[in-house]
Amino acid sequence: MRIRCWGSRGSIAVSGKQYLKYGGDTACIEVRTDAGEIIIIDAGTGIRALGNEIVKSKNQTIHLLLSHAHWDHLSGFPFFKPIYKKDTTLKIYGPQNTRTSLKCIISKAMTAPYFPIEFEDINAKISLLGMGNKKEYDICGVKITTIPISHPNEGAGYRLEENGKSFVFLTDNELTYRHKTGCRYGDYVNFSKNADVLFHDSEYTRQEYKHTRKWGHSVYLDTLSLALEANVKTFGLYHHNQERTDKEVDAMVQDCKRIIAKKGSKMKCFAVATGTEIKL
Repeated sequence: MRIRCWGSRGSIAVSGKQYLKYGGDTACIEVRTDAGEIIIIDAGTGIRALGNEIVKSKNQTIHLLLSHAHWDHLSGFPFFKPIYKKDTTLKIYGPQNTRTSLKCIISKAMTAPYFPIEFEDINAKISLLGMGNKKEYDICGVKITTIPISHPNEGAGYRLEENGKSFVFLTDNELTYRHKTGCRYGDYVNFSKNADVLFHDSEYTRQEYKHTRKWGHSVYLDTLSLALEANVKTFGLYHHNQERTDKEVDAMVQDCKRIIAKKGSKMKCFAVATGTEIKL
């Protein structure tokens, strides 16, 4: 399994010299199975560049997992070039439990007068497949387990396992406030238990969270605690605040490393950047 980040920013894409290290594109993760199959998590603005790479290669079936329906996780979809090719097969999965509800979410990204091409007019062969929460699925030999995220308007987190290796993706997940469809903190610890890699929403500082509680995002120190309790091997801070500069993200990582060392843990820690690549 190979994991590559094409976008790690939250809420809205940003640009400027202060964001060069970690990038400005919003959520998109590419997972390549050991057999070379493509699984994509989220369709934020980062999916545009990923699509440019995919169309250069031979035609393949693409599997797209959506964590939830908020705009920063969908806004790149209309600019994903493979959907305009007749020989593309795209299977879209999401936490919504019906084909109709998932189509409604996707098609709104391509609705007049907001976009000139309607969803029904794209050329790819598209299948819309709901994924129930707290269930297991098999996609291209990868075991995928889902869990509800604690976030407004619901959503799903994913655990991907292949050949004894595991990757957990929990973005837009508020650990210290339980939203209507969210789980308890301990459930997220168990879901992440012994994962080789965990990417988790780490949007806020303690000071910022005083004003953003219930918005559906976590304080990076709470996310660090989760990673330590779950005994994950590598922890990646994800969904960087749109105002967070490279230097500020670096400071958060250094703070995490200080705490990890103090606790005597061997867990690796970094902030996920556009271009980050991990081979498991």
